[in-house]
Amino acid sequence: MKTERLEFIGHDGSTLAARLDLPVGKPAAFALFAHCFTCSKDIPAARRIAQRLASLGIAVLRFDFTGLGHSGGEFANTGFSSNVEDLLQAVNFLREHYEAPQLLIGHSLGGAAMLVAAGHVPEAKAVVTIGAPAEPDHVLHNFGHHISDICSDGQAEVSLGGRAFTIKRSFVDDISGTSLEQGVSHLKKALLVMHAPLDETVSLDNAARLFKMAKHPKSFVTLDDADHLLSRAEDAEYAAELISVWVQRYIDVTLLPKLMNAPEGVTRVSEADPNSFTQDISVAGHHLIADEPVSYGGNYLGPSPYQLVAAGLGACTSMTIRMYARKKEIPLDHVQVDVNHSKVHAEDCSGCEQTRGKVDQFMREITLTGDLTDEQRQRLLEIADRCPVHRTLEGKINIVTVLV
Repeated sequence: MKTERLEFIGHDGSTLAARLDLPVGKPAAFALFAHCFTCSKDIPAARRIAQRLASLGIAVLRFDFTGLGHSGGEFANTGFSSNVEDLLQAVNFLREHYEAPQLLIGHSLGGAAMLVAAGHVPEAKAVVTIGAPAEPDHVLHNFGHHISDICSDGQAEVSLGGRAFTIKRSFVDDISGTSLEQGVSHLKKALLVMHAPLDETVSLDNAARLFKMAKHPKSFVTLDDADHLLSRAEDAEYAAELISVWVQRYIDVTLLPKLMNAPEGVTRVSEADPNSFTQDISVAGHHLIADEPVSYGGNYLGPSPYQLVAAGLGACTSMTIRMYARKKEIPLDHVQVDVNHSKVHAEDCSGCEQTRGKVDQFMREITLTGDLTDEQRQRLLEIADRCPVHRTLEGKINIVTVLV
């Protein structure tokens, strides 16, 4: 998975900064992400959601609205309508250089703008809103007592999230004159409304109103005790996971089924890109990536094959030690296993039967934490050698290969 820095022209001719999160291999589909009011494309929630979708096979374009983040232009001259226009410029950019987005995602006011823009994107099949207001003018409550100054003086400086922004009367008039009901009721796309009950910025009743406006297919998911910005990593990951599962009902993500159709008990490895060493790995519903380091001609998007073998040995060692400690009620608090693979000369390997050439050596360094006696530590160290993967690697292995 990689991220490309891009630029495209916004509604007023300004250059907008964007990032395109790409999956390994050819994207199965494209998505567009709209960030929250006065935020940027780089907030943690946007990054995590984009990365999760990219791992699924969906490329995600996220960008800074005019005058925000790394984009050009003046924020003071923007409004809700200009945000919608920027979104449509982003859609056209994708349509021209890649392909039109099938998935549209908007966070907070970006969700409201995306609902309006969605009606102008016939290729889109699904829309997701996160903490979105039922009406765009909900954002005006952030301006508090400044509203009267904005209306009387034409503009005022407002502090939002610790930063000062100039808000003009044209912004207030524009956002006050926009309603979502018509657009949402005629969306004709699958809609997922995500909202946190304890959201103090946009209350939960907004989600209920959006859900009521929309026609089926529509879904609602509560984000439990998350905050408005999904600032905690676990909340952003939860939202990302839910979106990635939900979207598969409406978008044909061809990369995932190819991997997930492996029979039970089979680890399936599939070449992600014939021009690289990157491999997609699927086992029991879990997705991994293997690659080679850059020094070996790879992109290093995942562990190398030997690193995966070392990981299997380390994981098995830790699990075996834990199982024994649990059974014998040994006060073991934590296990850490560091594994390093190398090639050593056979004559330097004291326990090896081979006497010439080089042999593979896995060096394990085991750290045991807890109120343990020397005898208990020594016993757990002995138990480490009973790890099934350890025994497999030291035993005779028979590999059978057939051409399908």
